[in-house]
Parts: sequence; C-alpha cells; structure tokens
Amino acid sequence: MENPNYKSGFVSIIGRPNVGKSTLLNQVVGQKVAIMSDKAQTTRNKIQGIHTSDEAQIIFIDTPGIHKPKHRLGDFMVQSALSTLNEVEVVLFMINATEKRGPGDNFILERLKNVESPVFLVINKIDEVHPDELLPIIEDYQSVMTFKEIVPISAKEGTNVDTLLKVLTDYMPEGPQFYPEDQVTDHPEYFIMSELIREKVLELTREEVPHSVAVVVESVQRNEKGKVTVHASIIVERATQKGILIGKGGKMLKDIGVRARKDIEVLLGDKIFLDLWIKVQKDWRDKQFYLQDYGYRKDDY
Repeated sequence: MENPNYKSGFVSIIGRPNVGKSTLLNQVVGQKVAIMSDKAQTTRNKIQGIHTSDEAQIIFIDTPGIHKPKHRLGDFMVQSALSTLNEVEVVLFMINATEKRGPGDNFILERLKNVESPVFLVINKIDEVHPDELLPIIEDYQSVMTFKEIVPISAKEGTNVDTLLKVLTDYMPEGPQFYPEDQVTDHPEYFIMSELIREKVLELTREEVPHSVAVVVESVQRNEKGKVTVHASIIVERATQKGILIGKGGKMLKDIGVRARKDIEVLLGDKIFLDLWIKVQKDWRDKQFYLQDYGYRKDDY
C-alpha cells in the first residue's frame, strides 16, 4: 500500500569549488552520477541525484562551485548555481572543516542572506579535524548568518549522511514520487558518459588542460552481434593540449579510454568499445555558439 504521507522535494547543494559537493551527491544516491576530481570547478551543469526511501524522495541539485568568473563559461557556471536557490525546499551550504572561512565563502554567504528557502550549514570533512575544532567553526559562521540546521558530515566516509537525510526529510512537503525508485539521476546516459570521460581527463592530466576540456558523446551504436561502440570527442583549446592528451605514443589517450570504458560499462551494464577523438577548438569557452554546442545552454539556468 502506498504511503499517504509520502514526501518529496528538491535540495540544492552550494559551496566553494572542491568542498565535496559531488562526493556527497554520489554518497546519497549510492553510485557515481557526479564526477569527482581533486581539481576545483569540476562540475559545470546542474546534476540531479535522486534519493528514494519509504518515506520520501529527495532530488539533489549539485551546482557548479561559486567563484569569481573569468570568462563566459565562468559566468554560466555562477548563474547556474545561483538560479537554483529559490526553486528548492532546502539549500545546503557546504563548507570544508579543514579550511578557514575565506572570501569565496563570504561571497556565497552574502547571496544566501537573500534566499527565502531554508539554508543548512553542512560542514564536510569532519574526519580530517579534531572534534574540538568544530565548535569554533560553527560559531564563526553563525556570527555571519543564522542557519535553519547545522550538520557536520564526512561525505567521503558517509559519516552522519543518514542524519542529514533524516533532517532533510522533515523539511520536505507532502508530495508524489517523481521518479521510479531505481532511478538515481535525470540526466540522459550520453551526458553521464561524457562526464565520466571528462573525469578521467581531469584525473590524468596536469593543470594546463582541465578547464579547457569539453567532452561530447557523438553516438552509441550496437551492431548485429550486440557489440556496443561509443564514439566521443574530447575538445580542447590549443594544439599543445591535444599533444598532452594524446601522450607519448598515444599512451595518455589510451589510459583515459581504459579508465572511462570501465565506468561506462558499469553504467550501461554492457561491454563496450570506446572510440575517442581529440578536437582543437580555439577559445571555445568564450564563444556562445560552442558553449551551446557542448551542452552549456542559456535555458539551463
């Protein structure tokens, strides 16, 4: 019998780049839907993760890290993040327990003061600090803004994530289950595949490549024998970056392909052949035409 008091709603995760938003998202849905990297500004689109329980369905929106934009893509990312704040039941402002409050946090706090949705302070990476260090952090942030709830967690270890989900459920209105219980994201498979490939580029390359990389999955074909081939392009801004991604004797491109293929096979539940190509598109991040072509559309925010 269906639960007559079932709840559902939307939660936005916001915070400086690299505080662990994607790690939390992956933890609450139980599998990888947002790419993770030790490089800042990994997430570019609003990625929804869906947590379904007997009591509620909570849809999480992982926003791009808010930062001072340097180009059009940066503008898109910041607008995309801020646009979600009044559309949700709860905003999670995520901070890193190992770092002091800085200009980036203050930039977000100023904007959160105008948000009507309840704002939680989520203190991540508590596994990396002594418990005695938490109270001064809480007092520091409370001196700037009043939060509806304060929840310390470790997204990586899963510590206190269940508590966070219970508190969030209390704030959700009664409503229907929007998605089937086995669905963990609303993004099409093409998008997730391109993100998984981009994650491997970030993992394997140095600073000179990451933020000028886009990945487009061109096609997925299945032949008469059932073999699946995924054709994808990695777009960079300079020929030197193309050289880095190909690597000596093609080794780098092969390593990216091997790692990405494993994750895509888990996603599709099938063996695949991954066909990767690298294209140079000068200054694509500053040209609206290319931003749209590579999936960053104005109507997304």
